[in-house]
Parts: sequence; C-alpha cells; structure tokens
Amino acid sequence: MRHIFLIACTLFFHSFSAQVRKYSNEFLNIGVGARSLAMANANIASVSGVNAGYWNPAGLLQQKSNLDVSLMHAEYFAGIAKYDYLGASLKIDSISTGAISLLRFGVDNIPNTLDLIDANGNIDYNRITTFNAVDFASILSYARKIQQLKGVDIGGNFKLIRRRLGSFGGAWGFGLDIGANYEYKGFRFAAMGRDITGTYNAWSYNLSEKDIATLQSTGNEVPNSNVEITVPKVILGAAKEYRFYKDRFSVLTEINAINTFDGRRNTVVKTNTWSMEPAIGLELGYQNLIYLRGGFGNIQKQLNPAATQYITTSQFNFGLGLNYKLFSLDYALTDIGDRSIALYSHIFSLKISIDKMKK
Repeated sequence: MRHIFLIACTLFFHSFSAQVRKYSNEFLNIGVGARSLAMANANIASVSGVNAGYWNPAGLLQQKSNLDVSLMHAEYFAGIAKYDYLGASLKIDSISTGAISLLRFGVDNIPNTLDLIDANGNIDYNRITTFNAVDFASILSYARKIQQLKGVDIGGNFKLIRRRLGSFGGAWGFGLDIGANYEYKGFRFAAMGRDITGTYNAWSYNLSEKDIATLQSTGNEVPNSNVEITVPKVILGAAKEYRFYKDRFSVLTEINAINTFDGRRNTVVKTNTWSMEPAIGLELGYQNLIYLRGGFGNIQKQLNPAATQYITTSQFNFGLGLNYKLFSLDYALTDIGDRSIALYSHIFSLKISIDKMKK
C-alpha cells in the first residue's frame, strides 16, 4: 500500500485545477554548466557562449568562437534523479547568435504497484511493473546587438516543455524568456525575465477504470486534467572583472537579485506578493587557463535540530575550471536538493569551442 500511496502522490502533485503554481517547472531552475553552479548561479551578467542560452540569451553575443557545444550530466539523491544537458550555439553574423539547449530531468524505474493485488485479493509481486517520471525541455535562443544603443545586447528564448508520468499522464508546455546586457565603464549589467509571458503546462491523464478504483479504495484522490501556470521571475545582475600583474591574473565578481512574484517565499526579502533572494559569485583566474570559483546564496530561515527556534542558514558552492585550446572542463561541488538533508553533489561539465575553418 505504501507504493500505491507514493504513486498517488506523484500523480496528484500535478492534479490541481488551473492555477498559478509557486513551484512550477522547477527542473528549469536547477541550472546548467559547472561554472555557473560553482558561483551559486550568480552569473547572468558574466555568462558567455553556449550556456548563456539557458541563463541569459543576451550573453550569447559574448561567444568568442563560431560554434560552441556544451554538455553536462549530474545525479542527485544517491543517483535516484538524473539531470542531463546538451547545448549548441552558432554565430549567425557579427551582430547575432542563435542556440539550442536540451534538458532532461528524470527519475527512472519507479515501482508501479497499482496491480499488486489481483482480482482475488492476493498479493502477487510479479504484477509489479515500473515507469519513468521525466521532465524534458528544449530552449531555442536568439541574441542580437542593438547597434543604435552602444553596449546594449538583447536576447530571447522560446521554451517547449514535455513532462511525462509514465503512461498515467503528461503535459505539454511553452513559455518565453527575455534578457538584456549593458556594458558601462567596465561594468556589465544584466536583466533576465524568465517566463515573462507566463509559462503554461496543459496536463492530461490516462487512467484506467481499475486504476481510478484502486486510488479511490486506498484513500487517494484521482487527478484531473488542468492547466498549470508559472508566473514571471526577474533576475537582476551586475558583474565586474579586474585584471592585474600584466593581465596574468583576473578577479571577477558578480551579484544577482532573484525576484519572484508568486507570493511569500523563504528568502531574505519577502512580502505577500514579492520575494527577493540574493546570490554572490566569485571567479579567480590565471592566464585564462585555470580558474577557482565560489558562490554564496540560498539564505533561508530554518528550525534548529531541536525545533525550538529559527536559525539563518546559507549555502556555499565551490568549483574549478580549466581552459585548454578548444576545451573547457569545469567542476562544481554543490547541492541542488534540500541542503539540510541531501549530500553535496560533484558536477562536471564540458564545453567545446570550434572556430570556422579558414579557406
């Protein structure tokens, strides 16, 4: 019966009637690229190249090569959940760049025990099957310089989302992002509007009469088709790079302010309609070859172990980077899950920069 309850919870997590959801499409908030994750996701102003298609499409215009390809694989919660990313970006001309990003977050081989008990009331473990819960997104990005406004770049994303709960149900969704960069006296300022028009997921379910009867008999509600809405989020960022000792060493700092408008959240600044979470990232470089990175964020109020009072907690991330010719290998020690119960995760990502062959 416990497995039936878990399946019901998985299904019913998506079964509310059409409404705004505070934590909708959360797999799209995990992030891509070990560099960004090491900096606590504080990188919308400094990100460049293919990974900017996810973080801030305006940053695609900072790409130095004609073609960038990036990939990442990560596993969370002792390997139960797997997260994969593949991205490619191409310079179209001197003032525009396009990209595509593919993301998959999945929990595979979940036991399906809805048929565990046969028609005679006997438990038969041979009737157990498995199913996968998978979230998939493709992001098409385009960025262009605004020649009439010096130092201004803009970019946009179109997101197509597919979510599946085995054969029980699934959803199709779509949404738009828009981002901008502005350079002024060595500073780079950025603004990123995620789900700027609202992102809509239309859920539908395909449950047999027997499945419905099993859910009802075990005290679980039956999910209904609905539309799930993700409201806009606005991220503001500022970054500055300092170079010294004959340009051999570099220090880049960035601060982001993540603004949400879906009600009170457990963040530093919070009201009934607006919440703001800060994040700070730091990157130390040598000869554009080796990088040491750190990030600070996820500041929250939590009950202490004795549940007697609230304490302030935070999360620190750490990472390394190596650039060699066409390749960039990045590493991050971070935690995407609940920092209080999940182990820190080791994440690697690889980026390949390919220049157009000269004739």
